[in-house]
Amino acid sequence: MRLKGKVAIVTGAGSGIGEATALTFAKEGARVTVADVVDSSGNDTVDQIRAAGGDANYVHTDVTSADDIQSMVNATTSNYGRLDVLFNNAGIAMRLAVADLPEADWDRCIDINLKGTYLGSKYAIPAMIANGGGSIINTASIYGVVGGPNRAAYVASKGGIVNLTRGMALDYADSNIRVNCICPGYTDTPIIQNIVQTPDRYRALVDQHPLGRLARPLDIAYGALYLASDESAFVTGIALPIDGGYTAG
Repeated sequence: MRLKGKVAIVTGAGSGIGEATALTFAKEGARVTVADVVDSSGNDTVDQIRAAGGDANYVHTDVTSADDIQSMVNATTSNYGRLDVLFNNAGIAMRLAVADLPEADWDRCIDINLKGTYLGSKYAIPAMIANGGGSIINTASIYGVVGGPNRAAYVASKGGIVNLTRGMALDYADSNIRVNCICPGYTDTPIIQNIVQTPDRYRALVDQHPLGRLARPLDIAYGALYLASDESAFVTGIALPIDGGYTAG
């Protein structure tokens, strides 16, 4: 029970990495606020946690809305009395180069991925300070540390998350708040399944990862678990690749 006694928020917890992480946190003893914009998916994650004997509640959360984020944090402290862990995980992918990218799509990607991370942290930090500290984990990407073609808004948002993580780690170290980010490689989630629609394209994607497969959501969840737990008590400001060797070359 590596998170026994801790209270965690996971955004984008209705599917993929967020779902796997919420389930893992609960299995390891955390009480979990499941936050998502798709109510049916978020409630399904809560049902899975409760069926396994865990404690979770769902809060509808649009991470681009300051009001929704405040409500998410307030519901967590009201339900559980504290906040120890925030996993800023909600995000979208977008595949367009700058000249082809509509301004509205740029704004949407930056708002969800980068602004959502800022807002989640902004309203969680005072709650963490109130109980003596905590851990913030942000989902960046391999494309936060290396470039990628036809992904202008996405690479900008994820690169921003990496450096926002470093800045917050310095700003809040004195408050005993650790801030780290995870940089997943391609992960077998519904987003990837929608992009990769033929066996040849899937194989080409796998071949970019030296370990010979895509990540599973649980692979990423285990990284978040480490950063949420006291095992990483002396770890802050890092960008942790979980990418099967993608960025090693």
